[in-house]
Amino acid sequence: MSAKLDPDQARGLVEPHWRRLYNFVFRLTLDRDRAERYLVDIFALAAARIAARPADGARELAWLIGVATSVLEERLPRQPEINFDTLDETLRSEATRTDVVRSLSDPQRDFLLWELKQGCMTAVVNCLPPGERAAFVVCYVLKLPDEAAATSLGISESAYKVRLSRARKKIGDYLAPRCEHVNPMNPCRCPARVGTALHKGFIRSVGPVGGEVSLRKPLDPYGRYGTGHGNDDVPMRDIAAIYGNLPEPEPPASLFDTLLAAVS
Repeated sequence: MSAKLDPDQARGLVEPHWRRLYNFVFRLTLDRDRAERYLVDIFALAAARIAARPADGARELAWLIGVATSVLEERLPRQPEINFDTLDETLRSEATRTDVVRSLSDPQRDFLLWELKQGCMTAVVNCLPPGERAAFVVCYVLKLPDEAAATSLGISESAYKVRLSRARKKIGDYLAPRCEHVNPMNPCRCPARVGTALHKGFIRSVGPVGGEVSLRKPLDPYGRYGTGHGNDDVPMRDIAAIYGNLPEPEPPASLFDTLLAAVS
């Protein structure tokens, strides 16, 4: 993993896909520090394997995800580090608190509701075993076609579809009876959980980006359901739509230069 590239090669390797790779790694780790460290090692390994780099961009992304998968398989525990019971205990074990939301201004409220939604959705994915987690993320978050997704994970297309089906069922079974974003009649509603999430440290209202698990800059309000600026603010109901509309996480400004330095 010590191969070094010339500056043009290094930029050509890192620049096109580093943000999507960061998105992939963060979703699988739910940890910004680990995502940054792992991404440096992933690009260093990709530089060492540069001779195998595909020529076209779509194949290159799948190849880089394959490199990332090989690193993550060595480092992630075989079993999830959190589970659905832990998530319920964190967010749903206390009485609802609507006083916090009522005390906030509209931009603050919209931002914290969005932070809670995206943080909770990412935590739900992290309740899956790593293989199913990766299949779900490449499909619904990165939106790779089946063939490229299977190639990136180093498995057959049929095995990929089995993992994806299991992942979707587990996430659907958890969210369907609980989450207002799937069904607005469900009991777990973000406005009633913001106070608990703040109290438990699941999200924070301070810092340059916002929440503890913040994945976007606080530029535009996304509304209660997080459907996006200018869209109708209604529950999306479909799990693919919910996860497909999550924004890419915002990496540190210095990470790009760190990645270039690691491969050049």
